Amino acid sequence: MKRYTILDIKIFLVLTMTMVLTLGCSPKSMAAKPIRLVVDGKDITSMAEPITENDRTLVPVRFIAEAVGAKVGWNESNKEISLEKEDISVALKIDSHLIEYDDGKKTYGLSDVVPKIVGDRTYIPARLVSNALGIGIQWNEDTKTVVVDSSRESQREKFFDMEIESISSGQTITGRVDLRTNLGNTKATNGVEIKYLLLDPNTAKGIVVARGKDLESNYTWLPDMENEGQRVLVAALYDNKGRFLGGDAIAVNVSVNPKVILTGVEGNEVIRDTVALKPDINFVASYVKYEITDLNKNTTNTTTEQDPQGEYRWTPAFGQDGRYGLKVIAYDSNGKSYPSEEIIVDVEIPKKLSLGGISAGQTIEGPVNLLANRNFDVVETQYIMRDANTKAETILATIPYGSYRWFPGLEHRGEKEILVRVKDPRGQYHDSAAVKVKLSGTPKLLIQGVGPKQVITEKVNLKGISNVKIDSISYIAINPKTGTKKTIASGVDPSIEQGLNPQNLGDGNWNIRAIGKYNGKDISSEDIPVKIYLGKLYGPMPIIEKDKFLNFASGMARESWKETGMSAALQTAQAILETGWGQSVPVDKYSGKLSNNLFGIKQKGNEAYVISNTWEEYNGVKFRIDANFRAYNNPGESWKDHKRLLLEASRYGIFRDVMHDSTQGAWAIRRAGYATDSQYPIKLMDIIKRYNLQELDKISI
Repeated sequence: MKRYTILDIKIFLVLTMTMVLTLGCSPKSMAAKPIRLVVDGKDITSMAEPITENDRTLVPVRFIAEAVGAKVGWNESNKEISLEKEDISVALKIDSHLIEYDDGKKTYGLSDVVPKIVGDRTYIPARLVSNALGIGIQWNEDTKTVVVDSSRESQREKFFDMEIESISSGQTITGRVDLRTNLGNTKATNGVEIKYLLLDPNTAKGIVVARGKDLESNYTWLPDMENEGQRVLVAALYDNKGRFLGGDAIAVNVSVNPKVILTGVEGNEVIRDTVALKPDINFVASYVKYEITDLNKNTTNTTTEQDPQGEYRWTPAFGQDGRYGLKVIAYDSNGKSYPSEEIIVDVEIPKKLSLGGISAGQTIEGPVNLLANRNFDVVETQYIMRDANTKAETILATIPYGSYRWFPGLEHRGEKEILVRVKDPRGQYHDSAAVKVKLSGTPKLLIQGVGPKQVITEKVNLKGISNVKIDSISYIAINPKTGTKKTIASGVDPSIEQGLNPQNLGDGNWNIRAIGKYNGKDISSEDIPVKIYLGKLYGPMPIIEKDKFLNFASGMARESWKETGMSAALQTAQAILETGWGQSVPVDKYSGKLSNNLFGIKQKGNEAYVISNTWEEYNGVKFRIDANFRAYNNPGESWKDHKRLLLEASRYGIFRDVMHDSTQGAWAIRRAGYATDSQYPIKLMDIIKRYNLQELDKISI
């Protein structure tokens, strides 16, 4: 290996300090003392004068190379410069810090200043010429001259004192690995974030495989099958404005040896209850499926797509005793499967029966839904009330199976025990444990068909429900401001629904009340506040033409990606899914004002808003009420607000750990509670793959 002399190093330091001072000079003084370039005793300044950038001297590479007998190549398609001299070749790319050295073995480095084209000439740092060709460079302060001497030998030196410690140059990456970097003297810079990049050496572009603000911490790299082959791993340090400060680069060979292990159970374990199964996978999987094989019957059940980093809870039913084979299968982005080894377990499930819908000590004053929680088949279900003292039983309902809505009557006053009794297919009865409750035993009348704060724009049907026998029922509407009453229906059969026509009441706020006749006395329901609106209503509107939405969204996603590190592919896919390709953006239902709200974020505090709909439930019936959604001046504000939520809310911490990766991020955001749809990540990944959105996450150095 060629080495610098002590004199060479001193000369280079003088050159660097002189460049710093030169940058502080006025243009006039710089023009008075131009930098000269002398190669092997020949002044070639007239052909191309050196320039300075970021305290570095850049020199015209072709003139120097040819003057010292090196060959210069140019590849227009990928903007690559190649230098060859004797048994050494070097490849550089315009506007890229990546350097490829080849002296029989390819190695990589990073320059502090990128090669650039000025006019029709290519300039590279003078120090890079020395590194590339192994020749000496001197700086003459008196004459402001860069002196290149091909007869002097120099040692190739790194530009930055950073070193990837956890992986060796040339190492083959077969699965999950830790990443750790020694920052060396670069630690003294204003670095705030480290990114690990996996680059294609042919394009100097690739993806982020790990990132974080704890600069010298360990990070986990989970390789993706899509990125197999010869690659360059870069550890890059950035400041708070995303500017590159320094780094290290090494060659790696990504050749994943897929390993999928099922955890949560052990071989020959006896399963008597729910078990939490989880995969351990050494690569990025798009999803997993679980195979559960009944070895006695030789039948297999396969789950739908599941989270490759989450749990799957398997609850065998009573009567499914026997030996089972459990397996998890991981799938890559191309749908190729990688199964784990099968784990054999024994299932011995006891019968389980419990009553749901009420809790011990509860005072019941209205309807409740009683539910039989069981793990075996039944042909009959009885819900039973038992006197706490006499133990006398009353059958509340007998049905084949399912829940029962119970509204305790006056005769049920006091402390009671409630249980469920079921009959299995063999004719045997089984009782749940009894739940002790208190029953108020007071007459109650409820209205079904409208709910608090409901906005009524068309006819709705009203019906009274009570825990006593109502002889007749009336429905009235009361104006809360004036006290004016309007009759909706009077003295009608309580078992028949009565229509409320909003046209008969008119716009405004009303309280709906039911009054029932019971034993010659009136009992009233609570007042249900509603709003009648008879004007024009507006629904969601497009924010842009559908065929333009992809470019519209991806542009904002790329800007956000540069600022936050959050996968632009994932951001774009979310916007597509949430807005139906930009065709369904909330507007104010009364005025038609566009919200510019791309992610359905609700208003909190004093922000501007539009009024749209959300769902509520009252007395077992779902209905729509008004809800305030954030309104933004433009879509960009909505985009930034959504990303702020994901970056700041504590529950999205697990998402932030992997947000640079669209696949891992899609599952993590669902795991954090962003969406209830179990297929939400699958839908996002499908959009990303179908429209090649992963290209949005490509990065260079």
